[in-house]
Amino acid sequence: MQEYKTLAAIDLGSNSFHMQVGRVEGDQLFYLDSIKEPVRLASGLTANKRLDAASQRRALNCLARIGERLQGMPAGAVRAVGTSALRVAKNSPEFLEKARAALGFEIEIVAGREEARLIYLGVSHSLPLTQTPRLVVDIGGGSTECIVGTGYEPQERESLRMGCVVFSKQFFPDGMVDKTSMDAADTAARVEILLVASQFRASAALPAWREAVGSSGTARALGEICRLNGHSDGAITLSGLRWLSERLIKVGQIGQLDLPGLKPDRRPVIAGGLAIMLALFEELGIETMNVAQGAMREGILWDLLGRVHDSDMRDVTVSQFQNRYRVDGKQAQRVAELALLLAHQIAPGLDALTEDALRALLWAALLHEVGISIAHSGFHKHGAYILENADMPGFSRRDQIRLAALVRASRGGLNKLGMNRADPNWPLILCLRLAVLFNSGRNKLTPPNLQLECHDGICELHLPAAWLNANPLTQAALDDELQTWHEVAPSIGLATLRAE
Repeated sequence: MQEYKTLAAIDLGSNSFHMQVGRVEGDQLFYLDSIKEPVRLASGLTANKRLDAASQRRALNCLARIGERLQGMPAGAVRAVGTSALRVAKNSPEFLEKARAALGFEIEIVAGREEARLIYLGVSHSLPLTQTPRLVVDIGGGSTECIVGTGYEPQERESLRMGCVVFSKQFFPDGMVDKTSMDAADTAARVEILLVASQFRASAALPAWREAVGSSGTARALGEICRLNGHSDGAITLSGLRWLSERLIKVGQIGQLDLPGLKPDRRPVIAGGLAIMLALFEELGIETMNVAQGAMREGILWDLLGRVHDSDMRDVTVSQFQNRYRVDGKQAQRVAELALLLAHQIAPGLDALTEDALRALLWAALLHEVGISIAHSGFHKHGAYILENADMPGFSRRDQIRLAALVRASRGGLNKLGMNRADPNWPLILCLRLAVLFNSGRNKLTPPNLQLECHDGICELHLPAAWLNANPLTQAALDDELQTWHEVAPSIGLATLRAE
């Protein structure tokens, strides 16, 4: 993969948007400039889970400013990631189209557990390396991530559907706080936490964590409030949280709260964040929590650095899936090698066969038989379901959807896929299907001088006539494959078979 001197990460959070730029020196990152803007995307979610016009406008204006800062950077050196609010918004696809145009770079949406992995990666790189297990908690605008890990590796990670923006909007409208609303927020938070308490409670977690660490804005704000009001030296304490809760209830209106450490941009969401943090402390047995400077944006940078240095978490995940679903590794490798060979033969004339596309083809070939673990009949459909819905560290939702689509199309009919004729995945599907077909005997009997050529969307497969005559079953399968492609007639597809 190409080396870059500078990398950039954009975290499209539900409360704030963050940009972090880092300079690469060997296998190390040195942080340069950053941008943070309180966009409050989650506060713009309407009752029917749609982003309203005002929140979209704030987000697009922010992304345009970030895009201006990153202008001229290569696409491979920039990674933008959307989280909770963009996961739940029903009009997220329409917004993302405008957001990508404003930013000038691709934007991925990641699942909650993948968000947790990236958070842990950023936090662990901001702290001294230790083999002592840590609990990391990140209260975002729309979700809260809990992770237990050792060193740079997370062992347990979950994403809970509660965040400082969502809770502040739901339980403390117009900044009004009383004991009833605080109790209601506390109960709602505990209901969520109890779903995962056995994984993260100090007395029950495996591995048993010895240090609790908080990341992102809510944790930093609470730590600063505790410090400046005499409750700690900068850590978050249970006594400090209880004191702050009582203080908020006594004042009754957040706008009237004059408190050292509470910044204006944090004021509208502090009550929701406090309720969640206090419930976490009491349910998980936390007494003191240190505050880390690293968070998700730093995790995105470190993950991107790994990809640049050919240490891609997605490769690790693919290998783990092969083991978990007992994939025949030799067969998967045969299919992958032939699929990539065919793809490289047709790549010079096709803009769609980018480096990312070829990696997707490789992963699809290596995982095309994961569904056999469920049933042999229709295993490509089972495999597609697994790959679209499983927790796949390193993969974005878009990555997984593409991977699932390729595996679903690796065999069987094409006319039921419902794909657009101009879909850029058609060349990948063609290469994968031919690789599966030629390896159906599960032995390395690829015909010599096999050549795939594509011109103006018309693809011809050239292979020796003598080999074809000696393999009548393969010839029959190729005839069926030709008919299958003729039925769907995509912009790029198999048109003719030449035996020479």
